[in-house]
Amino acid sequence: MKLQRLYSYVRQAVDDYNMIDDGDKMAVGMSGGKDSYTLLYALAGLRRFYPDRFDIVAITVDLGYEGFDTGLIKGVCDSLDVEYYVVPTRISEMTGDKGCSLCARLRKGAFGEKASGLGCNKMAYAHNRDDAVETMLLSLMYEGRISCFQPVTRYDDTCLTLIRPLIYVPAGRVMGFAKSNELPIVKNPCPFDNATERTYVRDLLNDMEKHAPGTKDRMMTAIKKGIWQY
Repeated sequence: MKLQRLYSYVRQAVDDYNMIDDGDKMAVGMSGGKDSYTLLYALAGLRRFYPDRFDIVAITVDLGYEGFDTGLIKGVCDSLDVEYYVVPTRISEMTGDKGCSLCARLRKGAFGEKASGLGCNKMAYAHNRDDAVETMLLSLMYEGRISCFQPVTRYDDTCLTLIRPLIYVPAGRVMGFAKSNELPIVKNPCPFDNATERTYVRDLLNDMEKHAPGTKDRMMTAIKKGIWQY
């Protein structure tokens, strides 16, 4: 995927859901994975020509796993003229084998606290189209309801708004962008990576896509019309 195509996807989502307002300062969550890099490139480029002026900073929440090197992430941030911050934590010790949900809550809390401290009013997560479809299917399979995270979520208790600008970008396009730009992917140190229900659902959806091409697009349309209702 070329950079201009990435801008087109993100600009459409930003405009559809009014994600950006003039004067925004947003914190971009940086894990060092392909999605977070793609989001950073998209927003760093968009801020040069988007009608409403906004600024971005990048934040990595270090979970405390040994050997996790943020140097590569900093290098990309420097090349895009984006301020970069690392939040050291002991989340890996606190969660142990308690699973992903506790880790996610603690990670979001640390990220939001740092974003607020830097004067941000918005946070940007790198969830893509496939993440949205997977979340909807997970909810249906394991909770017995049809739901999905929203493109824009406002938290009254923190005065922060969470946005997901990559929400229209297929995961395959993200992977292609990362490869074509030789982005320095940082390996996820979490021992539970690729060993979750989401991994199972991801593989299931990929099989469904092979059997009936366009399945993910049609499910995304259902989410937009039935859940997000913009």
